[in-house]
Amino acid sequence: MSWPRVKLGELCSVVTKGTTPTSVGLSFSERGIPFLRVQNISNNNVSLDDALYIDHSSHDTLGRSKIRPGDFLLTIAGTIGRTAIVPKNFPESNCNQAVAILRLDEDKLWPKFLLHWLSTDDAIGQISGRKVTATISNLSLGQIRELEVPLPPLPEQKRIAAILDQADAIRGKRQQAIQLADDFLRAVFLEMFGDPVTNPMGWKLLPFSTVGTLDRGKSRHRPRNDPALLEGPHPLIQTGEVANSRGYIKEYSATYSDLGLAQSKKWDVGTLCITIAANIAKTGILTFPACFPDSVVGFIPNENVTVEFVQHWLGFLQKNLEANAPQAAQKNINLEILRGLLIPVPPIVEQKKFSAVVTSILAVEGKIASSSCELRSAFDALCQKAFSGRL
Repeated sequence: MSWPRVKLGELCSVVTKGTTPTSVGLSFSERGIPFLRVQNISNNNVSLDDALYIDHSSHDTLGRSKIRPGDFLLTIAGTIGRTAIVPKNFPESNCNQAVAILRLDEDKLWPKFLLHWLSTDDAIGQISGRKVTATISNLSLGQIRELEVPLPPLPEQKRIAAILDQADAIRGKRQQAIQLADDFLRAVFLEMFGDPVTNPMGWKLLPFSTVGTLDRGKSRHRPRNDPALLEGPHPLIQTGEVANSRGYIKEYSATYSDLGLAQSKKWDVGTLCITIAANIAKTGILTFPACFPDSVVGFIPNENVTVEFVQHWLGFLQKNLEANAPQAAQKNINLEILRGLLIPVPPIVEQKKFSAVVTSILAVEGKIASSSCELRSAFDALCQKAFSGRL
């Protein structure tokens, strides 16, 4: 079935975006009117976690970027394509320039239909073709207006959206199970060892540098992207792959040639990778030998600690380390800061018990993740059917 395609701008009463804080001299506080950014929009939801706040006077001045219940939000800078429909009970709020605000004509375009369509190959292809890359990727309001949306009759839009909502809810339950597993491990750590920040059980404290080998990755050659260094047999890990590893690094997107390896260093399986630039104190354990640049630190434990204990200890410190990291072009911490951290050292036998629990839980997580990938594929196929009129 072929539906007419209509430009998104023709289906909206408003297409606008938020305000750049520096352009109007905004100052932030701990309370007031929420001022949303890209990180407040994820998984098709809008959240106040880590939101900034502005005063009511500033909010009144920034009329263009006011957010209303029912508004459709789309991230358009940095991370493109995150979406959310503002709930009816959401507090009045504002947003920055990385968030676009669309007020849909709901007699023509059902918001949930648009939300699901924006995840299809059709939409992603149009958006990718319209991205502008300078220092960051971005999508202009004019480009948003030009996106061509397939437009079945409104009852059919609602039917398709309801089916996809139900399918998406099943996927969401798998993700909740993974989060529960993470929460369980955190609770087990606290039960066995107490809060590592306050050390209520009085474990001996040692400098981090004394419980293993702690060194930065190496990438001596300049420029770092010299083609002669790349596309060989040696895995090369980047900070983003550590940050998104969910504990164990199982994938890589770049490789070094033999020349690249010669100016770097290959770390063994079991090395704990710790990010010290951009993403601060995010960790992942290598499941294959790999190189990484000096924005990542490698840690190899000695007989005093297990790598899983150290990884979860750092997890409790991560937000504080990130919040206090110096910032120039991007946040970073140096190796000396890490080396000087005091780590509580419980008996190794207790640490090994914890590591065994981690291994068991991660095996369960792996099965959940595998089924989640299958569900993602099935959901994508369902979307393609839905928006081609075959559902």
